[in-house]
Amino acid sequence: MDPLTLLAAANAAVAAVKKGCQLYKDIKGAAGEVKGVLDDLKTQFGKIQNPTNAQKIQYNEEVQRVQEIGKADPNDVFIRIGNDLGSLMDAYDEIGKAFLAQEAEAAKVYTGKDSVGKRALNRVIIRSRLDAMFAELRETMVYKAPPELGDLWGKYEKMWKQIVIEQDEAHKRETAKIQIEAAKNRRLVRKRKENAVWVGVILLLVGWYVGILLLLRASQTYRGAFSSPWWSCVLC
Repeated sequence: MDPLTLLAAANAAVAAVKKGCQLYKDIKGAAGEVKGVLDDLKTQFGKIQNPTNAQKIQYNEEVQRVQEIGKADPNDVFIRIGNDLGSLMDAYDEIGKAFLAQEAEAAKVYTGKDSVGKRALNRVIIRSRLDAMFAELRETMVYKAPPELGDLWGKYEKMWKQIVIEQDEAHKRETAKIQIEAAKNRRLVRKRKENAVWVGVILLLVGWYVGILLLLRASQTYRGAFSSPWWSCVLC
């Protein structure tokens, strides 16, 4: 899959985590006050004379948000955040695999339309965007969310660093394996070409020899001068 598409998936995972963090914070902050908040929203909206469509939409969205807070279980939201973090890790890993595939293709002739500079720039942009997303996500979970989420992020970040190290090592081994396999295939192709050349030469010599024998057999002058050559059985 294209790295830019994978980057969009990573960005969606980050957005989902941030939304979950905000929901978790709101749940913790509400602490049974949802009914009072809804009553207050209704009172405030009732004071507006002839509300516009935009005001109605805003009111309904806020009511829906508060109702969602009231129905949500903080434990479920906590698990959802963890799943979204897992999705982010998956997207990051897929981006790494896509980069690895590009590195493996680097030794081959590129037939696409993008220049080398543009492809390199895309990789830099993706890496920079990922770093920015992680920094933004860390700030959200550590400084703008309840303490429990900061602890979750700490554990996640520790595991993340370990997995990144393991993936880097795996990518190095995979790259080396691909390079060895590519070299092996090149040697095999070269050997086949050499064998084909030798077969061609042998066939050419055999054809030349047979042609000479046929010419000698067809030559009446030669047959008259040498009626019984030692190789006459061959020409018979």
